[in-house]
Amino acid sequence: MRKLQNILVTGGAGFIGSNFIHYLFAQPEFSGRVVNLDALTYAGNLDNLRSIDQRFGPEGEAAAGRYVFARADIREFDILGELFDRYDIDTVVHFAAESHVDRSIVGPRAFIETNLNGTFNLLEAARAAWSGRDDVLFHHVSTDEVFGSLGDEGAFSETTPYDPKSPYSASKAGSDHLVRAHGHTFEIPFTISNCSNNYGPYQFPEKMVPLMILNALERRELPVYGDGRNVRDWLYVEDHSAAIWTILRHGRTGDTYLVGGENEWENIRLVRAICEKVAAALGEPPERYTELIKFVKDRPGHDRRYAVDCSKIKRELGWTQHHEFSSGLDATIAWYRQNPDWVQRVQTGAYKDWIETNYATR
Repeated sequence: MRKLQNILVTGGAGFIGSNFIHYLFAQPEFSGRVVNLDALTYAGNLDNLRSIDQRFGPEGEAAAGRYVFARADIREFDILGELFDRYDIDTVVHFAAESHVDRSIVGPRAFIETNLNGTFNLLEAARAAWSGRDDVLFHHVSTDEVFGSLGDEGAFSETTPYDPKSPYSASKAGSDHLVRAHGHTFEIPFTISNCSNNYGPYQFPEKMVPLMILNALERRELPVYGDGRNVRDWLYVEDHSAAIWTILRHGRTGDTYLVGGENEWENIRLVRAICEKVAAALGEPPERYTELIKFVKDRPGHDRRYAVDCSKIKRELGWTQHHEFSSGLDATIAWYRQNPDWVQRVQTGAYKDWIETNYATR
């Protein structure tokens, strides 16, 4: 039986990782410790976890020491081994990755070094610490982009052949294969999940949903690639966190689970929906925001459509989505409107100064 008592969350200061940590501490059945390992690159923001640190950190007001932050890079193997030993890690939830497709086109090297070499280091650290154990688990969080692009019909499933189209998706496909290879060769208990596009609180503003929300609120241009007809499946981040927690507890060792919102939107329709919702929230006509839409040159290798068949995790593990897209989008817009200080610190880079001031010696 898996312990799930000392969980190493890599990339826990990022968007999905920080949401998962919030979700984990809200679960009454979880009484263990979380070690958040993050290199705090541009998208790593400990501001996302300030309330968790205040409650559960070493000097927290409740259950001090259940949350530990370790500033480290998964490309540094020696540090990983020390963390496994010091905190008796029995579970890994591996989010840490370079994840923005546009950045992978401009600078692919970082994606290979982090997503491939970093994952390899983490697997090797787990192998060294877990030899012969079956009460441990390495869970790798991946993306539906490893499957390439779909036509007008159909959906990705766990048996879809890999066909990555960008340096980002190729690096994630490679890390998926490394996890499987280590699992089968070295008998490391593992699970993998491939998720669709996430949206929700704490997402770095370069991503589509927060970019459009914030640009609309600031009356700035809303750039849409190509003809805007590219299709994505959108998943509220809390539903994704619930799926991962379900897999950790009940997933079959060695299995892969696809996690999606079953919620396909053309990019241009999504941008118009955001305009309408921002307008409604501010009591203004939608035309005031839709007029900001500007079609821009498409990015190289832009996949046309993603869709995810998540019937396996529903059928076998009982997970389902709990957030309907319209209400989830309303909640996301409300969160960005209600957290202007967070937005200002991210947009100006001031969050980096806060991190250095508060965590330089931790």
